[in-house]
Amino acid sequence: MEHHQVAIYLAALTAGGLLGRLAPGVGSGLEHAINPVLGALLFVTFLQVPAAELLRSLRDGRFLAAALVVNFVVVPLVVAAMFTFLPADQAVRVGVLLVLLCPCVDYVIVFSGLAGGSSRRLLAATPLLLVAQMLLLPGFLYLFMGSDLADIVEAGPFVEAFVVLIVIPLALAWALQAWAARRPAGQKVADAATTTMVPLMAATLLTVVASQIPKLDDSLTYVAAVIPCYAVFLIVMAFAGKAVARLFRLDVPGSRAVVFTGATRNSLVVLPLALALPAPYAVAAVVVVTQTLVEVIGMVVYVRTVPRLIPDATPVRSDSAAH
Repeated sequence: MEHHQVAIYLAALTAGGLLGRLAPGVGSGLEHAINPVLGALLFVTFLQVPAAELLRSLRDGRFLAAALVVNFVVVPLVVAAMFTFLPADQAVRVGVLLVLLCPCVDYVIVFSGLAGGSSRRLLAATPLLLVAQMLLLPGFLYLFMGSDLADIVEAGPFVEAFVVLIVIPLALAWALQAWAARRPAGQKVADAATTTMVPLMAATLLTVVASQIPKLDDSLTYVAAVIPCYAVFLIVMAFAGKAVARLFRLDVPGSRAVVFTGATRNSLVVLPLALALPAPYAVAAVVVVTQTLVEVIGMVVYVRTVPRLIPDATPVRSDSAAH
């Protein structure tokens, strides 16, 4: 399955799209399954990251600085450059800002790992990225949209996502690691769990796509307008992430992880924020959902292309080191 994982993920995306289109009632009902299946996927991911390695990663100041710079300096500059090309509709602009200004903290760890990025360093950066986006998002919204929208950010969705998708799966994974270190039975359970990575990723992709497709029907004009924006963002951030990694002289796994954290966005966490907006801004949620669909396809492409952008044979290093 690991050898054919990209084909499996593309099949899952297609199946999710068909299910959402042909049976929209079933697709919409799957929305409640997103967090459980994503939590299971992250549990298996965390199971492969030893606790001691994670603690060491917290001391990796260069990587943490690179992750902060790419997400909270480079990304806002890229969004600012794209902002004038967005539709004039305020609700559309709010949706784009909400989703593009918040870095992903969940399945980015999985996709980065599949491309040879450092999962443990991304996991260590997760609390920092979550707190930073909670603190900075109101200010970014104020800069882009004015004072009317700066107070719409609530901590609740961020805290809930952190507990459900990070804290609980991580605690369970560490408990199983401890059991596996002491008992053969625990090791067998851990080995069996790690074999579920590809099926769980496929299930996550199918669930996300099937649950979100039915929401797009009534807003196809807005969807068509923002898809190119999201696609350009993914392309630009691949090269911007590589440049930041080079600036901080990161190794290959760290460089790939920086590319992924710069490109992936926190759509599943900010969606509740978009849904809670006043009625005139209802389309913002559809704009957020559209980013999810574009990004999921983009991540499947990233898994193949990022190792070529940052190959093992030519590790990222500074110009002075190169000479």
